Amino acid sequence: MKLLLLAGEESGMMYRDMIAARFLADNPDAEIRGYADYGFKTGDLAVMGLVQVLSRIFYFMRVKRTMIRAIDEWSPDVVCTIDYPGMNLRLAAYAKAKGIRTVHVVCPQVWAWKKGRIPKIEASLDALCCFFPFEPELFKPGFATFVGHPLAKEEEGMGASDAKAMAVEEGRQEKMLAVLPGSRAGEVRHHMPTLLKVVAELRCDMPELRVVVPAANEKVERIIRKLANGAVDVQSGGAKDLLRKADAAVVASGTATLEAALAGCPTVLVYKVDLLFEIICRVVLKDIRHIGLVNILCEKTPDAPPCPMPELIQQDFTADNVVAHLRPWLTDSAANAEARAALSAAAGLLRSGSDPIAKIAAMCQA
Repeated sequence: MKLLLLAGEESGMMYRDMIAARFLADNPDAEIRGYADYGFKTGDLAVMGLVQVLSRIFYFMRVKRTMIRAIDEWSPDVVCTIDYPGMNLRLAAYAKAKGIRTVHVVCPQVWAWKKGRIPKIEASLDALCCFFPFEPELFKPGFATFVGHPLAKEEEGMGASDAKAMAVEEGRQEKMLAVLPGSRAGEVRHHMPTLLKVVAELRCDMPELRVVVPAANEKVERIIRKLANGAVDVQSGGAKDLLRKADAAVVASGTATLEAALAGCPTVLVYKVDLLFEIICRVVLKDIRHIGLVNILCEKTPDAPPCPMPELIQQDFTADNVVAHLRPWLTDSAANAEARAALSAAAGLLRSGSDPIAKIAAMCQA
């Protein structure tokens, strides 16, 4: 059995590895290929903002042509695409038109914008695997399935108290702040200058504060080290473990904010994009009040707890504003515990009662 498994961003690669392992466990003789097998690196595929995408339009045209040729020549039995909808859904539609089974993982954010795309998504896929419980009802019956969130399953049994115990066991005495500026080079360049000001301001009255930045990939790590110039500890990967141990975090919007919530780490969500992209977002994002995944989940779930993660976006993303949220969590144990409890309550909404990866692998074989 041949599976074309396509993930175009760092967060998607995490799910790709989980799905591949389960699929091979069920089908030991299966062959799996992805973008990397055709020479495309995740760091090059993942770009942010309209300007950056347009500046690399010919590169993305080459990616599409190459992957269409791969579908034609290799003829996979299943195409499973993970997030990255701009490219992946086009490839899925091509594969389905050729009679190949298509499964997409991570629902496109049609609840935030472009609800008119729903019929096109339904026509492009055989099945859609959703990580949020409110998503399947947006589509025709039987098309989309809430499988639960893989990260919630992974964190099951690792509560906030366990994370704090882990830190104590390791003998850590100083306060620790996790800083996650994003997985794309453009995000890091937008966010790190302000985040470094946050670190400098916090250290005025907390000189022993330890600040750790887990770089999502080698390209991002080089940029962070150059910008930080030794002001923070930079490590390769390890974001989830860091979030379990940290007393608080400041995280760029994306999957990492969900990881922070599941780890029970009090977190400030931040994000900044170029002006043109901001204008476009303000025009099309009319039905959503938040951008953080855990906040959106709470907003759209009846009887859910209040949105537990402060969001500082665009002009609100200043060093003073970030520090105002972080300082109580780093200095007041009661405030820290309250924030952790709110995140834990929200994280519970992401569990379906079964193994999400096993469900996805089964859908790829149906």
